[in-house]
Amino acid sequence: MLLIGDGNALRERVATDGYLFFRGLLPSEALLPVRADLLGVVAKHGWLADGAIGKLNVAALAAVPESEMRTDIGVSVAAYNDVQRLESVHRLPHHPRLLALYRTLFDDDVLVHARHIIRMISPHPAVFPTPAHQDFPLVQGTQNTWTCWFPLGDCPREMGSLKILSGSHTLGYLPLKRARGAGGITVQTCPDEDDKLDWIEGDFALGDVLTFPALTVHKALPSQFKDRIRLSFDVRYQALSEPVEEKSLLPHCGLTWEQLYESWESDEFQYYWRRLPLNYSDWNPALLQPERRIC
Repeated sequence: MLLIGDGNALRERVATDGYLFFRGLLPSEALLPVRADLLGVVAKHGWLADGAIGKLNVAALAAVPESEMRTDIGVSVAAYNDVQRLESVHRLPHHPRLLALYRTLFDDDVLVHARHIIRMISPHPAVFPTPAHQDFPLVQGTQNTWTCWFPLGDCPREMGSLKILSGSHTLGYLPLKRARGAGGITVQTCPDEDDKLDWIEGDFALGDVLTFPALTVHKALPSQFKDRIRLSFDVRYQALSEPVEEKSLLPHCGLTWEQLYESWESDEFQYYWRRLPLNYSDWNPALLQPERRIC
């Protein structure tokens, strides 16, 4: 936490490691109500056995056909739509501690991407761990877009926390191949790169935050818990002066913003990006095409 107010020190650390990790950055009083809201959706759909620890009714969840699942998320399409309707889900990424971190890191005003991904990783048989990938081909815009990952509860490695390939941001954009799991892609590294770089993993406590730029390779560890749900946020931030691709400002579901906003009590975070001087970039579909890598 000593580096958090020192932008130069943060940038120097990132230049070497390709990520930053902060213990207890977010207060529990900001996270636990959102966790309760998410578990409320799980309970509404009949899958919650014990909300105190996120224990699931595994048989009820497994009965959901794969065709009705968001396999990249861990629950059904209907449940995830309910999650995306939650005002608390869209308010949390604007927490002052997160904005202060990225303002210091960028030395610029901050754009919070509106497209928040809420992972609800479950033991449904159609759900697979997220494979090793870079976020840039999925997000595009600027390569200086940062992902912020944090769990909504204690998340030991055995529950499927995130794993980082330290220093991988220095490899540039890596060719892709198809893979099972969220995103449907994985990067191709060469043996000499694998020998030089280290995978870093660890246990997360409530309030811990991991953040990294769009070229850092990362993946999810498989969960060893067969009756628990892992709740976590993927939020993205960038300097306001950098270009953004328009899909980053769309909901992460099939609903419109008008549908998501129907039950909100406040308009503070509705269409907030429309009030900002944004620079847009075009989507490049070629970045997501599989390509054989010659090492």
